[in-house]
Parts: sequence; C-alpha cells; structure tokens
Amino acid sequence: MPLSEHEQRQLEQIEQALYREDPKFGRLVRSSDPRVHYKRKLAQALIGVLVGGGVLAAGLVTRHVYLEVAGAVVLALSLVWAMVSWRRHRARVRPAPSGAGQARPAGPDKPGRSGQTRRARLMERMEERWRRRQEGDRRM
Repeated sequence: MPLSEHEQRQLEQIEQALYREDPKFGRLVRSSDPRVHYKRKLAQALIGVLVGGGVLAAGLVTRHVYLEVAGAVVLALSLVWAMVSWRRHRARVRPAPSGAGQARPAGPDKPGRSGQTRRARLMERMEERWRRRQEGDRRM
C-alpha cells in the first residue's frame, strides 16, 4: 500500500537523519535500495543509447556499414536493457495484485463503493482511527 505524502515526508526525514548520524550505515542501506540500482541501470542504459546513436550516426556519415550495424545493435540492446530494468523495478515497487482482496464486480443488488476493495476500505478506516488517535494525543 502506498504511503501518504505526509508519511513519505516523515520517512524521508528519518532516513536523512539516519544518514547524517551514521554515514557508513547509510551507504550500506542505500546500496541495497532497489531505487538506487534502478537509477544506476537507467543511467547506464541512457549512456548506451547515446553511444549507440553516436556510432550509428558516425557510420551513416562515413558510410561504413559495420559502424551502422554496431551502433544499431548497441542502441537496441540499451533500449531493451532500459525496458527490462524498468519492468523489474515496477514489479518490485508495485507487485501484481493477488486474487485475495480484489474488488468483486458489483451487481444490481450489490452496489460497489466506488470500486474500492474490502482491504482498501479497511486500511482507510485504520488510517482514520490512527489520525484521530494522534489528534487526541496532541490535545492532552
């Protein structure tokens, strides 16, 4: 379940404080973060696309077929690598929904609640209770 904007900001603040207090541990945690690996692979694929495009253009200008082929191959492989990395990253960040907890189609006798799943409604209720509890603690 995705975090709210407030929760995301709090998590980022906690991470930044942790990195400031213990930089060695912060580097270790960051190196195992899938977002870092994804960004690195994306940057490498972008460099490959640029190099492949450059070699392809050089082959076109100089009329050397082997440069054109090499550039096209590097360009195509880099694009494929970027797409595969992006799909793997999406699968890790947002796994495919399983059969449990999915919304059932609403029939005429069972009106749906704007397409929300039972689990989503439960999480909304829990979040609302948590907000109320936090507000109650602040008043004291």
